[in-house]
Amino acid sequence: MITTLPKITIVTPSYNQGKYLEDTILSVLEQGYPNLEYIIIDGGSTDESVSIIKKYERQLAYWVSEKDEGLYHGLQKGFDKASGEIMAWLNADDMYHKKSLFRAAEIFAKFEDVHWIMGSNTYFDESGHPFLYDDLPFSQRWSAYRLRLFDGNFIQQESVFWRRGLWEKAGGFIDQHYSLAADFELWLRFFRYEKLHTTSFMLAGFRFRNENQKSFHQRNEYIAQLNLLLEREKKEDGSFVKLTIRHQLLHLAKLIPKRKWRMRVRAKILNLPPKIVFDRQHGMIFEKR
Repeated sequence: MITTLPKITIVTPSYNQGKYLEDTILSVLEQGYPNLEYIIIDGGSTDESVSIIKKYERQLAYWVSEKDEGLYHGLQKGFDKASGEIMAWLNADDMYHKKSLFRAAEIFAKFEDVHWIMGSNTYFDESGHPFLYDDLPFSQRWSAYRLRLFDGNFIQQESVFWRRGLWEKAGGFIDQHYSLAADFELWLRFFRYEKLHTTSFMLAGFRFRNENQKSFHQRNEYIAQLNLLLEREKKEDGSFVKLTIRHQLLHLAKLIPKRKWRMRVRAKILNLPPKIVFDRQHGMIFEKR
């Protein structure tokens, strides 16, 4: 256990999410993390959101409810107020798992060369029950190559934490030109400077909703913005040839008969970094499998 806990800034942008907002707020405050800077930016909600925020305002570092230009504009307003050594954002319907802020702080303290992390992909149904998807062995490990070769999976935004130094190195802003994919744009910039280390620890979960969920109802528009960003990145860093070669190697790896070997070869081609996992004897360790 680390003796001095770093300040963690969490920003929650919200607009008319009163049905879920209190669950989100409590998932942050009930962490019991003593060096927390929690900021809520409400876009001028007309439902019960403001009364919910006021209920907890003494435990907030800052909050405001006023008309803004959308999710990412509100998010930028929040990060402009941030002073934490570790940063993250949690949308107004998602939730943190118990003690996840402590775990994030411990990971950064133990692994000085780790600058941003993503927790194990977890989800909540509309009523707040957590669940998992079965997935491939390396599907929760990421690299710049894997992100740019988009394989239909996504970095789980709500369970990502990063050091302030990386945020500043990457420009310290949310690109509001992308109304749906600004998180993806930020990850591309982060990858220019540091590897993303994933972990088997559950940090946060994405809540599936039946209505007004942009990631589902506007998925085609999201993918279109994602493809624009990928093309931009390839042009800027000249990685087209390298990506083409790796894409071809991934296809060839499918010919390897034994699944375990096939997965190891594909992970090598993608240059996936080791994962942070729990070990009974040594606590947190890097595991390449």
